Parts: sequence; structure tokens; C-alpha cells
Amino acid sequence: MGSSRAIEDCLGWAARDESGVLSPYKFSRRAVGGDDVSIKITHCRVCYGDVFWTRNKYGDAKYPVVPGHEIAGIVKEIGSNVRGFKVGDHVGVGFYVSSCRDCPFCNDALEVHCEKGAVHTFNGIDIDGTITKGGYSNYTVVHERYCYKIPDSYPLASAAPLLCAGITVYSPMIRYKMNEPGKSLGVIGLGGLGHMAVKFGKTFGLNVTVFSTSISKRGEALSLNVDKFALTKSFDFIIDTASGDHPFDAYMSLLKTAGVLVLVGAPSEVKVSPASLLLGMKTITGSQVGGTKDTREMINICATHKIYPEIEVIPIQYVNEAIERLIKSDVKYRFVIDIENSLK
Repeated sequence: MGSSRAIEDCLGWAARDESGVLSPYKFSRRAVGGDDVSIKITHCRVCYGDVFWTRNKYGDAKYPVVPGHEIAGIVKEIGSNVRGFKVGDHVGVGFYVSSCRDCPFCNDALEVHCEKGAVHTFNGIDIDGTITKGGYSNYTVVHERYCYKIPDSYPLASAAPLLCAGITVYSPMIRYKMNEPGKSLGVIGLGGLGHMAVKFGKTFGLNVTVFSTSISKRGEALSLNVDKFALTKSFDFIIDTASGDHPFDAYMSLLKTAGVLVLVGAPSEVKVSPASLLLGMKTITGSQVGGTKDTREMINICATHKIYPEIEVIPIQYVNEAIERLIKSDVKYRFVIDIENSLK
């Protein structure tokens, strides 16, 4: 049953200013409501979003900021109305923890696109008016709708990156039917997002090609069993995970008629000539993390097919160095913080 008071013993790591430097921070979580799940956090992935908000790159940081929106852990308490989870379940929490639950997008399980705005897992406004604080902490309280059951056989450290990196590439692939064997997939960038796109593509039986400006990535791409590393023509779909500025017309020219390039990275600008779209009915579009239905489906596919992100597990005390390495692309492919064994 849910408790009736907020517990003032949550330990996390927070940034206090635009330096983004993280250090220990103690705070209160809201009380467990009737529809809530309280989760002991075991792991949390380090994401570029953590960098953007802790360093106030969007200009809306609400300090102190406790980052982390790729959370895996174990249910320790449930509210009186919760039927989908029980104490001891392995669960995950992703990019958002609330939405209006009544608009067309919420009704279609696309809560991230909620007309009233999805509530982000950190640096958002929670249902009680407090600022949400993320997974760089030892526990969290979330409405059950935004929790995802993780099969016991799937490692929690590997599950954390699925909740943002995994679903960010999975969702548009499913939307454009890129789970049909024999289709051709191009992946721009072989980082945290890109390597998951490769893994999904190979699982779905696609012909996968990686595009990268780094020759050092060739060996990594081949180790992931991609079909080609060099540029080739006639792609059904290209998923662009690169956040650095880069040209788009060259990639658009590689698409088949009616082909699609979906942008999931975050360059500072997108420039494309009209001819790149008009000639061949081609489309360039964008996508962020997916809704609850797609996320649950993706987790089950990963468990069934043993799809595991490539990770480097670190203690919380190393997180500032890890963020600097992330900025320099000095990680293969994502850091995951061992919250359970290092945050005490």
C-alpha cells in the first residue's frame, strides 16, 4: 500500500549551476500515491540530455538539477490502485513521467507528444508542483503508466539505455515499417543511438550500412555485423543519429524513391535543398523518444532476441569524468551508472 507522506531521505547527485559539475545532494520525493510505484534505482544511463540541462544549454535549468532519464530498478512499494506491478518487479523509467492522459496523443499511447506537454523525468514540474529529479538518485516515485516491466532475465544495467537511446531509434523504425526483412537501412553515426539502430536492423533482417566520418569506426561497425561501411545507393530508410553539423543533401540522394531520412540527433541546423525532396518524393522528418506502447514492445523484443546495448558501467563518483568523456565521444557506446552499489 502507498505511504501518506513524503520521505526526506532521497540521495542523489545534482548540478547547482551552469558549470554542470555534479556532487552529492539530499532531497525529498513526493509521497507514493494510489497509482504510483516507488522504485529502488539500480542503474541509470548517462545521456547527452544530462549535459544539456545540467549546463543550462536550453536556458530553462531549474537548479539544483538531478539528471538521468534512463532508469532501471526494482519496485519497493506500490500504491493502493496499482495492479500492473508488484514489489520486487524489475522496471524501467524513461524520458517522461507524466502527461495529461486525455488528449488524442495520450489516448494513442504517444504520451511524449501530449498536447499539454509531457512531464520530463527531471527538470519538469511534477503533479504536486515540485521539480522532477532524475535517476542519479537512489529511488524515485512514478505513476505506474510511465513504468515499464523488464523481464527478470534481462540485465538491469543493459535495460537502462533502452529507455531513451533504444526507443529513440526503435520508434521511427517501426513507424516506417523498417522491421520487414530485406529492406535497406542506413545509419549515420555509430554512437549510443546508432549502434542500437544497427542492432535492431540486424534483428529485423535488414541490409544495414553505417556512415561515419571516423575511419576508426570501421572495425566497430564490422564487429556489429553490418553489411557495408562504405557509401552505397538505394536506401529505403536512413536514420541520422549525428548531433554535429553535417550536410544532408548527399544523404538524401542515396534514398530510393519515397525513401525517408529521420533525424534523431541534434545538429544546430538542418539545411536541405528543395530538389532533394522534390525529386523522388523523398521525406526528411524528425523523431524523439516513443510512447508507452512502443517502449513496452521494444523491451520485450530486446529480451526475446537478446539485444544488449554496449555499455561501460561506472560508479556515481566517476560521473563528472564520464560526462567529459561523453562530450569527447570517448566511450563505447554509453556509460551506465551503478547506482545501487556506489550511491550510498
